Amino acid sequence: MAKIDFGGTLEEVVTREEFPLDKAREIMKDETIAVIGYGVQGPGQALNLKDNGFNVIVGQRKGGHSWDKAVADGFTKGKDLFEIEDACEKGTVIQYLLSDAGQIAQWPVVEKYLTPGKALYFSHGFGVTYNHQTGIKPPAAVDVILVAPKGSGTSLRRLFVAGKGLNSSFAVHQDATGKARERVIALGIGIGSGYLFETDFKKEVHSDLTGERGSLMGAIQGLFAAQYDLLRKKGHSPSEAFNETVEEATQSLYPLIAENGMDWMYANCSTTAQRGALDWWKKFRDAVAPVFEDLYESVVTGNEARITIEANKKSDYRTVLEEELKELSDSEMWKTGAAVRKLRPGSKRLKND
Repeated sequence: MAKIDFGGTLEEVVTREEFPLDKAREIMKDETIAVIGYGVQGPGQALNLKDNGFNVIVGQRKGGHSWDKAVADGFTKGKDLFEIEDACEKGTVIQYLLSDAGQIAQWPVVEKYLTPGKALYFSHGFGVTYNHQTGIKPPAAVDVILVAPKGSGTSLRRLFVAGKGLNSSFAVHQDATGKARERVIALGIGIGSGYLFETDFKKEVHSDLTGERGSLMGAIQGLFAAQYDLLRKKGHSPSEAFNETVEEATQSLYPLIAENGMDWMYANCSTTAQRGALDWWKKFRDAVAPVFEDLYESVVTGNEARITIEANKKSDYRTVLEEELKELSDSEMWKTGAAVRKLRPGSKRLKND
């Protein structure tokens, strides 16, 4: 592993240079990787592994949308596309990539095929960390490993096709065979990770749930909504409010942060913007810090897991979820966003626009 200086803290990471794809393929040459689930993470990981020369099969319920998607992506029934039980039987590595709710529901099926020497692979620490709620308790004779791409399966695939990579964390929860570590790193390289950094199942799920509810989705939507609503209340047009709140952030400033960091972005903005940002960022930090403390505590105690599991058990879960998502899509801010996106140069306008 390479030692990299992250802001004064040395951290060991795995890069493609020190652990090349040929080495990963050699380690996994006798393995059959069964990707169970073809929803969010499944397609990106399965296709990347397949394109990288690994022996990959997909396990999915026949006749559903995800089965049809796997067929459309080039997987063939009876060759490398099977029902879940058949794929679990054939796989020496079972990549358990169903949703958290799906993992709970299918666990009694999958568990039967975890014979000694196999590896059980996750991309989220949820099921194992909160096993007192999920019931997911792997047998002692199998490796239990994790590779968690820091982004969606769609992003993982897009970056792979573009010749790039999405960074991933990895973890060994249980090493029954003595080769769990080389297995997990090989798989992390195989799915197209930019670099790999080590964690454990608890830290992965604690950081992931905090991030999703915080700066990745929940907090950013709250921040956007608060500023947009304020500008509209003060008499600004929808177009002006949206452009100053979302469009400039996502199309201009966030890409600069991704390329060179927030410090570089600050240094390359106007002096007026610099002064204001420097004066106000700590006020925002201090205002939201208590919210993040509450959020992290809720994650660590398992409360967030409980809320998620109980919600998924309700018979009307999908109906309620659609109503909650509709609140976003029907809001003036995101309706304005849809109109703004159509006005971007090169976008396809609707015929009646």
